Amino acid sequence: MNRSNSGTERPVLAGLGQHVFEAVLFDMDGTLIDSTGAVERGWARWANELGFGDTYRHTDHGKPARDIVSAMVAPDQVEECLARVIEIETQETDGIHALEGAAALLGSIPPHQCAIVTSCTRGLAEVRLRAAGLNAPPVLISFDDIENGKPHPEGYLLAARRLGVAPDRCLVIEDTPAGLAAGRAAGCVTLAVAGTFSSAELVADAVLLGLGGIRAVNAAGGLRLETVS
Repeated sequence: MNRSNSGTERPVLAGLGQHVFEAVLFDMDGTLIDSTGAVERGWARWANELGFGDTYRHTDHGKPARDIVSAMVAPDQVEECLARVIEIETQETDGIHALEGAAALLGSIPPHQCAIVTSCTRGLAEVRLRAAGLNAPPVLISFDDIENGKPHPEGYLLAARRLGVAPDRCLVIEDTPAGLAAGRAAGCVTLAVAGTFSSAELVADAVLLGLGGIRAVNAAGGLRLETVS
């Protein structure tokens, strides 16, 4: 694993700089966009409505909302409570923005070689991407499309299948242990972006502190990451 740049130092891609991929599969929250404040406000508002008071702190970044809700309320309340937290989160868009380097890296990848795999519902994902000023690629896998959320590999396997690419020819870019575990279980190469979690908490083929200065270029019929000044 390698740490990224600070200041004017160029990011270190380790062996990934020589690796040719056929597709790049992105997580969304914490990887392409910063929605942490909106997420934490939304869940705090929801928890307060349910009577948890000010003691609740949202720490389950990267996990599907259904899994979090199911652990907090009675089984017969899950559907109603899940719908309510999604409604609240869709309203919470203040402060959402694209992370440094995200738009440039997305823009360097042909749409047919790119996907987003998120634990959000499709509607919430589209709201957040618009708030961040990013365009969703044609393949957007949301929690609406799968039965099993991260760390299960289903989302990444489905994205690879829809792109027509073998999972081991895909690069997964993620910011959470659960997401990286999903990418590894799918058989993909993994690149971690520290921030939501520290570098020490992220197990991946390479770890960066951000996507700034990273681009994808055509190489041998596929894509290769490189650093730019």
